[in-house]
Amino acid sequence: MSTTSAGPRQPDVMEQWEDFVRSRYDPDKKKEDFRVYSDATPPGVREFYRLNHAQQTRDFVLSKKREYTPLNRKKMSVWEAMDQLEVIVDDSDPDTDLSQIAHNLQTAEACRRDGRERWFILSGLLHDLGKVLCLYGEPQWAVVGDTFPVGCAWSDRIVYPEFFAANPDSKVPEYQTELGVYSKYCGLDNVDLSWGHDEYLYHVTKAYLPEEALYMIRYHSCYPIHRENQYQYLMNEKDRKLFHWVREFNQYDLYSKSDKAPDVKALRPFYEDLVAEFLPDQLSW
Repeated sequence: MSTTSAGPRQPDVMEQWEDFVRSRYDPDKKKEDFRVYSDATPPGVREFYRLNHAQQTRDFVLSKKREYTPLNRKKMSVWEAMDQLEVIVDDSDPDTDLSQIAHNLQTAEACRRDGRERWFILSGLLHDLGKVLCLYGEPQWAVVGDTFPVGCAWSDRIVYPEFFAANPDSKVPEYQTELGVYSKYCGLDNVDLSWGHDEYLYHVTKAYLPEEALYMIRYHSCYPIHRENQYQYLMNEKDRKLFHWVREFNQYDLYSKSDKAPDVKALRPFYEDLVAEFLPDQLSW
Protein backbone atom coordinates (compact mmCIF):
# COMPACT_ATOMS: atom_id res chain seq x y z
CA MET A 1 0.00 0.00 0.00
CA SER A 2 1.52 3.27 -1.06
CA THR A 3 1.74 6.30 1.20
CA THR A 4 1.59 8.65 -1.76
CA SER A 5 -0.64 9.03 -4.78
CA ALA A 6 0.85 8.77 -8.26
CA GLY A 7 -0.45 8.11 -11.74
CA PRO A 8 -4.12 7.40 -12.52
CA ARG A 9 -6.47 7.43 -9.57
CA GLN A 10 -7.15 3.79 -8.65
CA PRO A 11 -8.82 2.59 -5.45
CA ASP A 12 -6.40 0.62 -3.29
CA VAL A 13 -7.38 -2.76 -1.89
CA MET A 14 -8.47 -1.40 1.48
CA GLU A 15 -10.85 1.07 -0.17
CA GLN A 16 -12.12 -1.63 -2.56
CA TRP A 17 -12.74 -3.99 0.34
CA GLU A 18 -14.68 -1.36 2.32
CA ASP A 19 -16.84 -0.52 -0.72
CA PHE A 20 -17.38 -4.25 -1.33
CA VAL A 21 -18.52 -4.84 2.26
CA ARG A 22 -20.96 -1.94 2.08
CA SER A 23 -22.49 -3.26 -1.14
CA ARG A 24 -22.50 -6.86 0.09
CA TYR A 25 -24.46 -5.98 3.20
CA ASP A 26 -26.77 -3.33 1.73
CA PRO A 27 -29.94 -3.55 3.91
CA ASP A 28 -32.12 -2.91 0.85
CA LYS A 29 -30.87 -6.02 -0.92
CA LYS A 30 -33.17 -8.96 -1.29
CA LYS A 31 -32.11 -12.13 0.49
CA GLU A 32 -31.34 -13.89 -2.79
CA ASP A 33 -29.02 -11.05 -3.82
CA PHE A 34 -26.56 -11.62 -0.98
CA ARG A 35 -23.40 -13.64 -1.60
CA VAL A 36 -23.56 -13.11 -5.37
CA TYR A 37 -20.01 -12.69 -6.61
CA SER A 38 -19.59 -11.78 -10.23
CA ASP A 39 -17.18 -10.28 -12.73
CA ALA A 40 -18.17 -6.91 -11.26
CA THR A 41 -16.31 -7.74 -8.03
CA PRO A 42 -13.06 -5.74 -8.09
CA PRO A 43 -10.09 -8.00 -8.91
CA GLY A 44 -8.23 -6.51 -5.98
CA VAL A 45 -10.91 -7.77 -3.60
CA ARG A 46 -10.71 -11.31 -4.95
CA GLU A 47 -6.91 -11.24 -4.71
CA PHE A 48 -7.15 -9.83 -1.20
CA TYR A 49 -9.35 -12.70 -0.04
CA ARG A 50 -7.23 -15.26 -1.88
CA LEU A 51 -4.20 -14.13 0.13
CA ASN A 52 -6.17 -13.74 3.35
CA HIS A 53 -7.74 -17.17 3.25
CA ALA A 54 -4.53 -18.91 2.19
CA GLN A 55 -2.37 -17.37 4.91
CA GLN A 56 -4.55 -16.80 7.98
CA THR A 57 -3.58 -20.07 9.63
CA ARG A 58 -3.96 -20.75 13.34
CA ASP A 59 -0.17 -20.63 13.75
CA PHE A 60 -0.07 -17.25 12.00
CA VAL A 61 -2.81 -15.86 14.26
CA LEU A 62 -1.11 -17.09 17.43
CA SER A 63 2.22 -15.67 16.30
CA LYS A 64 0.66 -12.24 15.69
CA LYS A 65 -0.97 -12.28 19.10
CA ARG A 66 2.39 -13.03 20.68
CA GLU A 67 3.99 -10.26 18.65
CA TYR A 68 1.47 -7.46 19.16
CA THR A 69 -0.62 -7.99 22.30
CA PRO A 70 2.23 -7.10 24.70
CA LEU A 71 1.57 -3.54 23.37
CA ASN A 72 5.20 -2.54 23.53
CA ARG A 73 5.59 -0.89 20.11
CA LYS A 74 5.01 2.74 21.08
CA LYS A 75 2.95 5.21 23.06
CA MET A 76 0.45 7.16 21.01
CA SER A 77 -2.69 9.23 21.58
CA VAL A 78 -5.97 8.61 19.75
CA TRP A 79 -5.42 11.68 17.56
CA GLU A 80 -1.83 10.69 16.78
CA ALA A 81 -3.14 7.29 15.67
CA MET A 82 -5.68 8.90 13.34
CA ASP A 83 -2.98 11.18 11.94
CA GLN A 84 -0.81 8.11 11.30
CA LEU A 85 -3.60 6.52 9.29
CA GLU A 86 -3.59 9.54 7.01
CA VAL A 87 -0.04 8.59 6.05
CA ILE A 88 -0.82 4.92 5.60
CA VAL A 89 -4.07 4.85 3.67
CA ASP A 90 -3.68 5.86 0.04
CA ASP A 91 -6.53 8.33 -0.60
CA SER A 92 -6.91 7.31 -4.24
CA ASP A 93 -10.58 6.35 -3.96
CA PRO A 94 -12.18 7.72 -7.16
CA ASP A 95 -15.53 8.26 -5.44
CA THR A 96 -14.49 10.36 -2.48
CA ASP A 97 -11.64 12.47 -1.19
CA LEU A 98 -12.51 11.80 2.43
CA SER A 99 -9.80 10.78 4.88
CA GLN A 100 -9.66 8.08 7.54
CA ILE A 101 -10.30 10.76 10.17
CA ALA A 102 -13.39 11.76 8.20
CA HIS A 103 -14.68 8.16 8.14
CA ASN A 104 -14.15 7.77 11.88
CA LEU A 105 -15.90 11.07 12.58
CA GLN A 106 -18.76 10.29 10.20
CA THR A 107 -19.34 7.00 12.01
CA ALA A 108 -19.18 8.68 15.42
CA GLU A 109 -21.42 11.56 14.33
CA ALA A 110 -24.04 9.12 13.02
CA CYS A 111 -24.04 7.46 16.45
CA ARG A 112 -24.25 10.86 18.11
CA ARG A 113 -27.20 12.02 15.96
CA ASP A 114 -29.13 8.94 17.06
CA GLY A 115 -28.53 9.73 20.71
CA ARG A 116 -26.38 6.69 21.37
CA GLU A 117 -24.51 6.19 24.63
CA ARG A 118 -21.26 8.18 24.99
CA TRP A 119 -19.18 4.99 24.99
CA PHE A 120 -21.01 3.92 21.82
CA ILE A 121 -20.13 7.22 20.11
CA LEU A 122 -16.52 6.84 21.21
CA SER A 123 -16.41 3.33 19.74
CA GLY A 124 -17.47 4.83 16.41
CA LEU A 125 -14.53 7.21 16.58
CA LEU A 126 -12.05 4.49 17.54
CA HIS A 127 -13.19 1.40 15.67
CA ASP A 128 -10.72 1.44 12.75
CA LEU A 129 -7.65 2.71 14.59
CA GLY A 130 -6.22 -0.82 14.71
CA LYS A 131 -5.30 -0.27 11.06
CA VAL A 132 -2.11 1.32 12.36
CA LEU A 133 -0.85 -2.27 12.03
CA CYS A 134 0.10 -1.14 8.54
CA LEU A 135 2.71 1.09 10.17
CA TYR A 136 4.60 -2.04 11.13
CA GLY A 137 4.67 -3.38 7.57
CA GLU A 138 1.73 -5.75 7.89
CA PRO A 139 0.08 -6.57 4.54
CA GLN A 140 -3.54 -5.59 4.05
CA TRP A 141 -4.74 -9.21 4.26
CA ALA A 142 -3.47 -9.20 7.87
CA VAL A 143 -5.16 -5.90 8.74
CA VAL A 144 -8.63 -5.70 7.16
CA GLY A 145 -11.23 -8.10 5.79
CA ASP A 146 -14.00 -10.23 7.27
CA THR A 147 -12.72 -12.12 10.31
CA PHE A 148 -13.51 -15.75 11.20
CA PRO A 149 -12.50 -18.45 13.70
CA VAL A 150 -9.33 -20.43 13.03
CA GLY A 151 -8.54 -23.87 14.44
CA CYS A 152 -11.92 -25.32 13.42
CA ALA A 153 -13.83 -25.91 10.18
CA TRP A 154 -14.47 -22.79 8.10
CA SER A 155 -18.09 -21.92 7.46
CA ASP A 156 -19.21 -21.92 3.85
CA ARG A 157 -20.85 -18.58 4.64
CA ILE A 158 -17.47 -16.86 4.79
CA VAL A 159 -16.88 -14.79 1.67
CA TYR A 160 -14.99 -16.79 -1.01
CA PRO A 161 -14.75 -20.02 1.02
CA GLU A 162 -13.17 -21.80 -1.95
CA PHE A 163 -9.91 -19.94 -1.29
CA PHE A 164 -9.41 -21.86 1.96
CA ALA A 165 -8.28 -24.87 -0.09
CA ALA A 166 -4.83 -23.26 -0.26
CA ASN A 167 -4.62 -22.77 3.52
CA PRO A 168 -2.24 -25.28 5.19
CA ASP A 169 -4.80 -25.76 7.97
CA SER A 170 -7.03 -27.48 5.44
CA LYS A 171 -4.63 -30.44 5.72
CA VAL A 172 -4.88 -30.63 9.53
CA PRO A 173 -7.72 -33.05 10.39
CA GLU A 174 -8.20 -31.62 13.90
CA TYR A 175 -8.92 -28.19 12.41
CA GLN A 176 -11.51 -29.50 9.97
CA THR A 177 -14.14 -30.59 12.46
CA GLU A 178 -17.00 -28.37 13.63
CA LEU A 179 -15.43 -27.69 17.03
CA GLY A 180 -11.79 -28.17 16.08
CA VAL A 181 -9.56 -27.33 19.06
CA TYR A 182 -12.47 -25.82 21.00
CA SER A 183 -15.27 -27.16 23.17
CA LYS A 184 -18.98 -26.59 22.60
CA TYR A 185 -20.22 -23.21 23.87
CA CYS A 186 -16.72 -22.35 25.11
CA GLY A 187 -17.23 -18.63 24.48
CA LEU A 188 -15.57 -16.45 21.87
CA ASP A 189 -13.02 -15.15 24.35
CA ASN A 190 -11.52 -18.65 24.11
CA VAL A 191 -11.64 -18.73 20.29
CA ASP A 192 -8.89 -17.39 18.03
CA LEU A 193 -10.16 -15.27 15.13
CA SER A 194 -8.21 -14.39 12.01
CA TRP A 195 -5.77 -11.59 12.81
CA GLY A 196 -6.54 -7.98 11.97
CA HIS A 197 -7.27 -4.45 13.18
CA ASP A 198 -10.30 -5.48 15.27
CA GLU A 199 -8.38 -7.83 17.57
CA TYR A 200 -5.44 -5.45 17.85
CA LEU A 201 -7.53 -2.44 18.90
CA TYR A 202 -9.45 -4.60 21.36
CA HIS A 203 -6.20 -5.28 23.21
CA VAL A 204 -5.19 -1.60 23.06
CA THR A 205 -8.48 -0.45 24.64
CA LYS A 206 -9.64 -3.37 26.77
CA ALA A 207 -8.51 -1.83 30.07
CA TYR A 208 -10.61 1.28 29.54
CA LEU A 209 -13.91 0.69 27.75
CA PRO A 210 -17.19 -1.01 28.74
CA GLU A 211 -17.61 -4.62 27.70
CA GLU A 212 -20.29 -3.68 25.14
CA ALA A 213 -17.88 -1.28 23.42
CA LEU A 214 -15.12 -3.89 23.41
CA TYR A 215 -17.41 -6.39 21.67
CA MET A 216 -18.24 -3.80 19.02
CA ILE A 217 -14.55 -3.12 18.42
CA ARG A 218 -13.40 -6.75 18.56
CA TYR A 219 -16.08 -8.30 16.36
CA HIS A 220 -17.27 -5.58 13.97
CA SER A 221 -15.60 -7.35 11.02
CA CYS A 222 -16.80 -10.82 12.04
CA TYR A 223 -19.60 -10.96 9.46
CA PRO A 224 -19.83 -14.77 9.53
CA ILE A 225 -21.19 -14.43 13.07
CA HIS A 226 -23.03 -11.13 13.31
CA ARG A 227 -24.60 -11.23 9.83
CA GLU A 228 -24.54 -14.91 8.81
CA ASN A 229 -25.28 -16.35 12.30
CA GLN A 230 -22.56 -18.97 11.98
CA TYR A 231 -20.49 -20.54 14.79
CA GLN A 232 -23.33 -20.39 17.31
CA TYR A 233 -21.94 -23.62 18.82
CA LEU A 234 -18.82 -21.74 19.95
CA MET A 235 -20.71 -18.88 21.60
CA ASN A 236 -21.86 -18.75 25.20
CA GLU A 237 -24.74 -16.77 26.70
CA LYS A 238 -22.56 -13.70 27.24
CA ASP A 239 -21.58 -13.69 23.57
CA ARG A 240 -25.16 -14.00 22.40
CA LYS A 241 -26.22 -11.13 24.64
CA LEU A 242 -23.38 -8.80 23.71
CA PHE A 243 -23.56 -9.45 19.97
CA HIS A 244 -26.67 -7.28 20.06
CA TRP A 245 -24.28 -4.35 20.34
CA VAL A 246 -22.10 -5.55 17.46
CA ARG A 247 -25.18 -5.65 15.22
CA GLU A 248 -26.33 -2.24 16.45
CA PHE A 249 -22.93 -0.77 15.62
CA ASN A 250 -22.67 -2.34 12.17
CA GLN A 251 -25.25 0.00 10.63
CA TYR A 252 -23.20 3.05 11.62
CA ASP A 253 -19.95 1.59 10.33
CA LEU A 254 -21.35 0.59 6.93
CA TYR A 255 -23.77 3.35 6.10
CA SER A 256 -22.40 6.56 7.59
CA LYS A 257 -20.03 7.34 4.71
CA SER A 258 -21.05 10.28 2.54
CA ASP A 259 -19.36 12.78 0.26
CA LYS A 260 -19.75 15.62 2.76
CA ALA A 261 -16.65 15.83 4.89
CA PRO A 262 -17.16 16.52 8.59
CA ASP A 263 -15.71 19.73 10.00
CA VAL A 264 -12.82 18.25 11.96
CA LYS A 265 -11.85 21.55 13.59
CA ALA A 266 -15.39 22.20 14.83
CA LEU A 267 -15.95 18.62 16.06
CA ARG A 268 -12.59 17.99 17.66
CA PRO A 269 -13.28 19.71 21.03
CA PHE A 270 -16.30 17.47 21.65
CA TYR A 271 -14.34 14.33 20.79
CA GLU A 272 -11.27 15.40 22.75
CA ASP A 273 -13.49 15.64 25.83
CA LEU A 274 -15.11 12.30 25.01
CA VAL A 275 -11.76 10.55 24.58
CA ALA A 276 -10.48 12.05 27.84
CA GLU A 277 -13.55 10.74 29.68
CA PHE A 278 -12.58 7.13 28.97
CA LEU A 279 -8.95 6.93 27.87
CA PRO A 280 -5.54 8.14 29.07
CA ASP A 281 -3.62 10.77 27.12
CA GLN A 282 -1.32 8.09 25.71
CA LEU A 283 -2.22 4.52 24.82
CA SER A 284 0.19 1.61 24.55
CA TRP A 285 0.27 0.17 21.03
